[in-house]
Amino acid sequence: MTRAANLSLLPIELTNQVTSLGRRIRSARQARRLRLEDIADKTGLSRKTVEAVERGELSTSLGAYVAVLGCMSLGQELDLIADPGLDRDGLALRFSVAEKRVRLSQKVDNDF
Repeated sequence: MTRAANLSLLPIELTNQVTSLGRRIRSARQARRLRLEDIADKTGLSRKTVEAVERGELSTSLGAYVAVLGCMSLGQELDLIADPGLDRDGLALRFSVAEKRVRLSQKVDNDF
């Protein structure tokens, strides 16, 4: 399966979230009165890659998104992504009694 085919299997909600992230990145750049070329120069990325980030293209590397966010001082919230303490489903499963293994107590033979 090709990389593009893998990306097409993503739920539409995730695709929409990345597109929205791109729009927010573009808005942040414009609010800072930065040109695409300014971001490209600061990050070492090409102008086309910065444009792809702003369009929210899924084939663009995570590193490109992080570089663009970082150059605008917007990377501090990256620590919250997949934080185990904020993962409601993961926490629920971790503390679920129904999923715990039950071991039968065995009489210990201490007779030596």
